[in-house]
Amino acid sequence: MPTPHVERPELPSTMTWEELGQLPPEVADFVELRDGTPVWIADEVLLRHGPAEHQRYSRRFANALEREARAHMSTDHDVCWQVDQETNVFFRPDKSSFLTPDFMIFRCLRDEFGWVFAEDVLLAGEVLSPANTPKSIEEKKRRYAEGGIAWYWEVELAPNPRRVAVVRAYALSTDEVRLPQGVTPLRRANYILTGEWIADEHTGVQTTHPFTIDIPWTDLAF
Repeated sequence: MPTPHVERPELPSTMTWEELGQLPPEVADFVELRDGTPVWIADEVLLRHGPAEHQRYSRRFANALEREARAHMSTDHDVCWQVDQETNVFFRPDKSSFLTPDFMIFRCLRDEFGWVFAEDVLLAGEVLSPANTPKSIEEKKRRYAEGGIAWYWEVELAPNPRRVAVVRAYALSTDEVRLPQGVTPLRRANYILTGEWIADEHTGVQTTHPFTIDIPWTDLAF
């Protein structure tokens, strides 16, 4: 399915959150701020919101995580988690850098209608779509990791029949790793793959981290 065309406007080299809010909605909805730089992401937004599969599986996964989070909170009254979809996560106090994950788990906010910052987020995740190139996914993972978000999850879809094919869990690592002499890591924080659930090989998503999660594939069916 071809991506609808949206004309890219002229954007300044830098922009604040307040300046972004002054743009017309039909422009602002397609702009993401990365360290104060406006980035045009119309193709990604349109593909994410276009096919029903992406929206449906994002909602199914968020609903399943919310159920598991509530079950965890019923036994651990010291924590309070919220689960949401497509909500901005800000990496700077001035909101000049943000991402909008497809789903996430974050700490219950003290103030109503408050903003979600990276330090509030336990888990951020993406449902991969045709707009998610390897380069764009690596860039998102880098920003989530540098924001200190403990967990990053990916949901990979497959066609014929349409389904969730793979779910992958990545844990944040900020510790030094053993590398050959003279080799240094490119990033100060990285994600390490710690779980992978394949529809043809597993009964569902089952893990004890970041808390006990048990999601059968039937809960994620289209």
